[in-house]
Formats: sequence, C-alpha cells, structure tokens
Amino acid sequence: MLSNEENIRLIGLAQQGDESAKTTLINEHSPLIKSIIRNYKNKGVEYDDLFQLGCMGFLKAVKNFSTEYNVKFSTYAVPMIAGEVKRFLRDDGYIKISRSTKTLAAKITYFVRDYKAKNCASPTIEQIAEEFKIDPQEVVFAMDSAKFPLSLYEKSDDDNNLSLIDKIASKETGDENIDKILLKEVISSLDDRDKKIIILRYYRDKTQSEVARILNVSQVQVSRLESKIIDKLRLEFGA
Repeated sequence: MLSNEENIRLIGLAQQGDESAKTTLINEHSPLIKSIIRNYKNKGVEYDDLFQLGCMGFLKAVKNFSTEYNVKFSTYAVPMIAGEVKRFLRDDGYIKISRSTKTLAAKITYFVRDYKAKNCASPTIEQIAEEFKIDPQEVVFAMDSAKFPLSLYEKSDDDNNLSLIDKIASKETGDENIDKILLKEVISSLDDRDKKIIILRYYRDKTQSEVARILNVSQVQVSRLESKIIDKLRLEFGA
C-alpha cells in the first residue's frame, strides 16, 4: 500500500490529468477495490464489469478528494466505490423490456379486461392474436413481459420506504461488509501500540486490566489511551 504522502502526491497529479498517476493509484488500490466489489457478486453482473464499476467509483474519489476533508483517502474512497456499484445495480442491473412490447402488453391487458366483462370468460391466446393481427407466440411473449421482475432496490410504499433488499433477512449485509473494510483501513493507520490495544480489547475481549498487564502499564493508562484511540477512530470513520 502507498503511504499517505505518496497517495496525496499521486492524487494531485491525477487531478491535473496525469494518466500515469491514475493508473498507479488504481493498481496500488486494486486489492481495496476487489474487496469491496466482492460483496456484490452473484447479482447478475460479471466480475470484470463489477471491477470496472469499482474503478469508476475509485476515479471519482480521486477526482473529488481534498485534504481539507481531514480523512485518509481510502476512508473517502470506500463509499464512493460501493456507491458506483450500487447505483448500477439499482438503475441498470435488471431486465429491460422494449417500449413497443410494453405498449402491446398494455393493450392486451385492456382487451382481456373488456372481453371478460362482456363474455364472463377469458379470451384464448388465439383470440387475442386474431384481435391484434399477430402470432400467438408474440401474444405469450408480450403477456409474460408484463410480469416485470421486481427490483431488489425498488422502494416499497410502506411507512419505512424500504427497498426489498433491505427487508431480506441476512446475517450480514453488503454495507456491513463495507463498514468492516473501512474500519480495517482505519485501524491499519494506527501505530503498533494503539493497534494492539484495539485488537486486544475489541477482537480478543480482553479487559483493560488484562491489557494493562500485557503492555506492562497501569489500567488507568490503558483507559486513557483507549479513549483517545476511539476518538481518533470516530473522527476518521465519520461516526
């Protein structure tokens, strides 16, 4: 991974149009991009296309990043990369039906409704085909196309306005995985002592007293250091 100073230097060059700097940044951050797009596999989009989407989000992060944000570049880039992929899946990742087929399907729906009202029975496929002067196969295709697949990202009409994917029970969502990646990036920026305190306290379930014995310091010192580290993580993580 590039140092923060090297990242800033290359980002500055990339923002000035240096294509070599952009390529270097993408190559050096490709593990980060891949770790994010991995959460969106098996959603009907090829892996290579997901990677290209991730790179597009990454380059948007490069273009818009500013040191005035007071966050590491990777902290800023992670939601930009994920956002680019999610926008594609929401807007372009499901099946498209042509306008002419949609129009025909609507006309068939109205015809079937009127026919039922007049005859108390549904028309046959052949009757519909004769009405619209088309082949029976076209009737079946048009009627099937009216049964639009439900987008996982379509908002519902309930009070919470949640999408279907938000309602699907899951042990861990894509966004939670993104948060883990982001948190890992932030923790990696800590010095060795601070990193050890966080790992022992929150990943090994050690008490402050146990950490104090391991580090050969007082429990009061561990408490003070932990508070400072948490404040720093909150600032970096935007919490």
